[in-house]
Amino acid sequence: MVQAERSLIQETAAALAGVPGVREVYSVTGEWDIVAILKLGEYEALDDVVTGHLRKVAGILKTQTMLAFRTYSGELLDQGFGVGLDESQNR
Repeated sequence: MVQAERSLIQETAAALAGVPGVREVYSVTGEWDIVAILKLGEYEALDDVVTGHLRKVAGILKTQTMLAFRTYSGELLDQGFGVGLDESQNR
């Protein structure tokens, strides 16, 4: 999760989308401005992404990292990200 400078949210999100290992980037409401989803082959790669790439992205004020240790049904997860969309957009 990323807190970004208000005037640079779009640019920061676009830059995050280009970071190796970043698979998805969302602008969100609330305390955090951006959520970046990473898929990495090994936990050690997280250090490379954070120290080697994220610290160089302009506009990042603060980050919080969460590690997923279990995946549940992809269909259920998709429903969560589809809140507010009509059925034709969820497919």
